[in-house]
Amino acid sequence: MIRQLWTLSVHTRAFLRRYMPTNILLNAIRTRRGLKWGVPAMLLAVPYLLAASTFTTLIADGGPGWLNFLVLLCLWNTMKFIIMGPVSLILLARIRVREAVAARAERRAMAKSVEQAV
Repeated sequence: MIRQLWTLSVHTRAFLRRYMPTNILLNAIRTRRGLKWGVPAMLLAVPYLLAASTFTTLIADGGPGWLNFLVLLCLWNTMKFIIMGPVSLILLARIRVREAVAARAERRAMAKSVEQAV
């Protein structure tokens, strides 16, 4: 039973990560080229908050209860985009430090090979 639930959750996660638009965008932001877009992507949280507010108003005015699911979905996407901004900055800083260390090591190796040649 646990194994079937585990397998179902793995397949569900893979499906959602591959085909849902916000997850596709977040996967693109997590790449080396996309890390610079993490902070501007935080602005996408605003329309999701506006949509959640609109759905909440509709529910309060007697709308159908299934709109609660859309409110949760909008709030979840808002949190994903808000969190991705600082995370992308941290990842970008970490990658740039690694690149600087690698470049410094390469310069040292070149300088050492030049010294040995002379």
